[in-house]
Order: sequence, then structure tokens, then C-alpha cells
Amino acid sequence: MQAQSVSSAAEFLERAGPLLNADEARHNLILGLAWTLHDRPEVYPEFRLWVVEEEGGPAAAALMTPPHNLVLADAADPGALPLLAAAVRGSGVPVPGVLGNRPTVDDFNRAWAALGGVTPILRMAEGVFALERVRPVVPAPGRPRPALPGERNLILDWLAAFFAEAMPWEPSPPEMAARMVDYRLESQTGDDGLWLWEDRGEAVSLVGFGGRTPGGQRIGPVYTPPGRRRRGYGTALVAAVSTWLLGHGRCRCFLYTDLANPTSNAMYRRIGYEQVAEAAQFAFEAGA
Repeated sequence: MQAQSVSSAAEFLERAGPLLNADEARHNLILGLAWTLHDRPEVYPEFRLWVVEEEGGPAAAALMTPPHNLVLADAADPGALPLLAAAVRGSGVPVPGVLGNRPTVDDFNRAWAALGGVTPILRMAEGVFALERVRPVVPAPGRPRPALPGERNLILDWLAAFFAEAMPWEPSPPEMAARMVDYRLESQTGDDGLWLWEDRGEAVSLVGFGGRTPGGQRIGPVYTPPGRRRRGYGTALVAAVSTWLLGHGRCRCFLYTDLANPTSNAMYRRIGYEQVAEAAQFAFEAGA
């Protein structure tokens, strides 16, 4: 068994593909990131890729787009994770934390901590959800529509509020958010987009989508300003965007939830999303 750094997204998708494509729903994040690196490299100017291979195929894989966390694939062989951890550490790239499905992420953390100097700290337990058919939801006043270029500043303000509320530990430099918003506003009818729910001429909720996989699409972020919540806007917009994606060539949609938030988890289940995995985000803090 051998761990190697991979220099291109194309090579990563070829070598890690049998592992990732074996369960697209569980791997929707790392697959979506890898295909974005392949198709639109300007979105993430810096990246790192690793694969651990054994006889017969890939045993583990990881991807990182600094300054964000390391993202893990499910390990086919847990014995590959110490090799993966050593390869990532040996690269010299600073790793602020890790995101992956359980139990792989927990096994990786034990291997990472054994290398010395850090303690994994749980930031969020997450549900990985998938949908193949949208269920009818209670109508909300207004209508869904793609966001317009002139709404860029509003979207940037809402994204800043979203990250401050949902993931205050996640680095979100303004220039990175601006690059993502510009990219999605440009795509809209392609693989990435931003939609708004409009009520009486005013935008009241936001849903983004990106990270297309071979058969699906990841939805997020989902944000409704506090003063507009509990009116059904977010539910209606997620349902509308999911329906649109399924009608435009996707076989399924994916999203991540905070498992500590029963309101959002119940909302997604009403739309038809079902949990396929439990993931977790960890930060690495100095000191063991």
C-alpha cells in the first residue's frame, strides 16, 4: 500500500474514481470539488490531492483547497489512513482541520493525532442528505428565480451573515466569497447558480448550488435572514431549486445539514431528502 500526492484533478479522478464513484451520494462533496478543479481551475487556484493505492485499486483519498479543511473520501481499508495522514503531513501544507464521513474521519483523526502536536476538536456533526424526487411542500407567498448580477452586494452580505452564524470558524475571506458569487452568477443555467425567493418584489431567501457530480448536484448555502424566517420561504426555495436541477439532467441532489439543528433537518426531510451518512468537521488545535 502506498500514498502519493497527485498533481492534477484529471489524474485524481482517474485514480481515486473507483472509490469515489462507488457511492456518489456519500462522496458528493469531494467529487464535486474534484470536478470543479478539473473543469474550472480558476475557482480554486491552490489545491492538494492525495491517493492511497493497494493492489486492486484505491484504498483512501483526500483533497484540500487551502485555506479550507482537508476533505476525506471513505476509506476502503482503514489501514490506509495512517499512510494518508503521513503523506498529508509530509507535504508541509498547513491543515486547519478535516471534514469526512464517519467512521473514516474518526480513524483519520487518530492517525493524525498520533503524528503529534495537535488535538482534533469537533466543530460540527453533519448529516449528508440525498434526494431523487421532490415531495409537495406547503406553498409560500412569492416565487423562485435566478439571482441577478445587480443583486451581487446583497448576496455577499447574506453569505457573510450565513458563515458568521453557521460556521464562524470557517475561513471566508471576502475575495474568496466574491469569486464564488461571481462564478455562480455567471453560470446560473450551468453547473453552478444562485437563486432567490422573491415576495412582493423583495428578495427574502437564498439558495446556491454547485459542485456537480457525475449524476447529481450539491445544494448550498441555504440562507434566510432572521426577520424573514418561519414563513416557508427557505423550504419552498430548496424544493424549487431541487425540482429545477432534477429537470435539467441531474438524477439526484445532495446537501449537508447541521445535525444539531432539528428545524433544518426536518425541513429537508419534508422536501424528500434522506440522510445517507453522518459526517463531521474537526479543527486541529495545537497541543495533544
